[in-house]
Amino acid sequence: MPKQKWSPLKVLMLPVYALQIITGEKRFIENPLLGSEKLNRKGLHIWRVKTAAKIVESRRRRLQHLIPQNERIFFAENGYIERRNFLAPEMFAQLRSEVEALRAPAREMTQGKAVTRRTSLTPEVLRNYPAIRALVDSNAWSDPLRYVGGFKAEPVISIQTIFGTETEEGKGKDPQTDLHMDTFHSTVKAWFFLYDVPEDEGPFTYVAGSHKLTKRRLAWHKRKSILASIRGDNGSFRIPENQLHLLRLPEPTKFAVPANTLVVGDTFGFHARGKSVRPSVRVEIYASQRPNPFLPFVGLDAAFLPFVKGRKEVIGWFIEDCLVRLGLRRQIWKDIGTAGPLDPR
Repeated sequence: MPKQKWSPLKVLMLPVYALQIITGEKRFIENPLLGSEKLNRKGLHIWRVKTAAKIVESRRRRLQHLIPQNERIFFAENGYIERRNFLAPEMFAQLRSEVEALRAPAREMTQGKAVTRRTSLTPEVLRNYPAIRALVDSNAWSDPLRYVGGFKAEPVISIQTIFGTETEEGKGKDPQTDLHMDTFHSTVKAWFFLYDVPEDEGPFTYVAGSHKLTKRRLAWHKRKSILASIRGDNGSFRIPENQLHLLRLPEPTKFAVPANTLVVGDTFGFHARGKSVRPSVRVEIYASQRPNPFLPFVGLDAAFLPFVKGRKEVIGWFIEDCLVRLGLRRQIWKDIGTAGPLDPR
């Protein structure tokens, strides 16, 4: 079990570690304050969880005009928004045709034996694909993301292809098939499915109501934070499906949905990639947004800078490449050159 050791460098870094308490930093192993068993027994992690939850609710109240009341009520109860027949049929047909023809710089990440490919929708890419550009520029697309995320901020947007495999245990297992929360605070992710999603080919799954901060959920967080401090953890806590009843939660909902369906979820709630009985391919327009959860403002966004707008994901990849070259981290998103979302692995 790893123990936090206060080296001279960590002592010098103490102001940085303290500042990270009021940021989205979630890794227990790298910050000796966040990873302090003593502090988490006294409630440090619980304070972060509760404070971030109060702030996001305050921001959502200021953005409630963005979606209809019935969707706000449904989201408050379930933690996600689902819109079927999202685009008019002719618009959807044009958009899917553009996705099938698209070729652009892409990257891939491997988890177990599953591979995720992303094509970032930068301004340079969107210039040649008007239907895709019309979608990501529309309020119908951006408003539910802004409400669920609690920020009027530009998300990271890409075309995502998931090459799933038959679900396995052990070394080849896809870790995304375990129910998990992304981090200690509300975040938003969206999936616009471009083809029908079969129930037995790795559909997105979500535990309805698991975004709520109940007394049982808080007690669970405290136990997990203490264990994470002892063992070292990245902060994406997992829960076995057979333990959901301990938190009074239902079985996961499987989004085996038809093409042209948009799902927007708060990934503080428990979610996973469903199990697959065969090799599968899922293609979607994907978005995510994760600003600092302690910010009270709804509109502060680096995308207002001209060199950032539309390029958040590729800037992240550039930073990753630099850190890899310096030997400071391993490569996660590998450059595969120019490719199409439907090209084989």
